[in-house]
Amino acid sequence: MGETAYSIGEGPATRVSLSLPEGTAEAIRARVGKREFSAFIAAAVERELRGQVLDEYLADYENRKGPVSEQARQRARQVFDEVFAEQAEWPAAS
Repeated sequence: MGETAYSIGEGPATRVSLSLPEGTAEAIRARVGKREFSAFIAAAVERELRGQVLDEYLADYENRKGPVSEQARQRARQVFDEVFAEQAEWPAAS
């Protein structure tokens, strides 16, 4: 039997062990409450992954084409966020 491959943000929930400084955990609970703790962490991790995927893309582009201006980099982030907000789909990390 083959295992189902899920994209970032998809699939059933799975338990993982996570260690955080107590102050960070308390700040999250104070902001979102105990019941939304996992959803907050999942959203934060997905934002970080999206940023890393974009950074990888930009680095690859720069290796092939040369430096990207800061203005173009910011525009790329904006477009990237807009596209994935519309499609609710993640690119594959390289």
